[in-house]
Amino acid sequence: MSTGVLTLILAGGEGERLSILSQVRAKPGVPFGGKYRIIDFALSNAVNSGLTDVAVLTQYAPRSLMDHIGLGRPWDLDRTHGGVTLLQPYLGRGRARDWYRGTADAVLQNLDFIAGRDPELVLVLAGDHVYKMDYRPFMDLHRSSGAEVTCAVRTIPLEEAHRFGILEVDADGRVTAFVEKPPNPTSNLVSMGVYVFSWPVLREVLAPERVDFGRDLLPSMVESGRRVYAYEFGGYWRDVGTVEAYWRTSLDLLSDARGIELNDLGWLIYTRSEERPPARIGPTASVQRSMVSHGCVIDGTVQHSILSPGVRVGAGAQVRDSIVMFDTVVGDGAVLDRAIVDKDCRIGPGAVIGEGDELRPNQDEPERLYAGISLVGKGAAIPARTRIGRNCRIDPGVSEGDFGRRRLVRSGETVSGAG
Repeated sequence: MSTGVLTLILAGGEGERLSILSQVRAKPGVPFGGKYRIIDFALSNAVNSGLTDVAVLTQYAPRSLMDHIGLGRPWDLDRTHGGVTLLQPYLGRGRARDWYRGTADAVLQNLDFIAGRDPELVLVLAGDHVYKMDYRPFMDLHRSSGAEVTCAVRTIPLEEAHRFGILEVDADGRVTAFVEKPPNPTSNLVSMGVYVFSWPVLREVLAPERVDFGRDLLPSMVESGRRVYAYEFGGYWRDVGTVEAYWRTSLDLLSDARGIELNDLGWLIYTRSEERPPARIGPTASVQRSMVSHGCVIDGTVQHSILSPGVRVGAGAQVRDSIVMFDTVVGDGAVLDRAIVDKDCRIGPGAVIGEGDELRPNQDEPERLYAGISLVGKGAAIPARTRIGRNCRIDPGVSEGDFGRRRLVRSGETVSGAG
């Protein structure tokens, strides 16, 4: 019987607010910071905290995430005892099983797995947040306070608080109120989606009608007088659930004043990394305040941008305030400005993505693409000399033929494939 800690990483969210970035992959599997994936932060935090019994709960478009994690070797989780387990929803006999309806329901559907581990504590993590956190002081507080569940919390600007669960706590750190995503929050103390439960309590409070931790289970525990405590985390933490948040958090890595220090040898962020040659910077290249991954070949200008492995930037091309993912080719003389370009794209010579100052929201996703950032989906090909404005969406797999004779895509427009 185990008396340790079982870590559950919730990686099953559909991630619709990330638009086409999560259309072909689970949100925690979206590339981040050049060579990483978003889930690498939760996995690395767990391992760096000495936690080696980890389960990842997947659901939507899990293939790339499962390929990335594999047996867990990059995180030293390929072990006989403990290690990493990937759990997907399934239909089974007995207790009704189906798609995970929410975060608490995902854990409920895996009660048998947890019971087989018989842990002292169950640590529940969101798989789509960017932060570095040692979970050991968090769990120590949980034990010393006599809490039944402890929530990691932090303060954020009040104007952003409506996107999160809002807490109120007393002088002893006990949670007195928990409201999920109120339209007009009165507090800026928010839940990080990081919880530690005493296992007997978690088994007791999970129920089919309590679908989500933030919306259902935790508010009901607070209202019924259960011992719910808060642990305030003071480090860098970002929920990258929107296109703008993903873009800003990525570029925070380039700031001296903000972002996560990825060069901290005492708390490395581990990832699955392919063998590629070192980056090559050509004689006509200029690179300023950027991250250039291995396997890149740069002959143009890269400013305040992040390039994943294998990206090529042609002569005379300019990449500014942009994120370019694995093996994309930016042709000679092309321009990217405030763009996010997914894997395996081809940007034709002289093409421009992010042209002009017009900020008309996207016609298909006005609530997601409104901040002047244009998206190019995985595997898309942009014809030479095409001009694409702001808040545009070029869907995954779009070919040059899908543009026809069109060489101007105005701000807010979408280009979809023929199929």
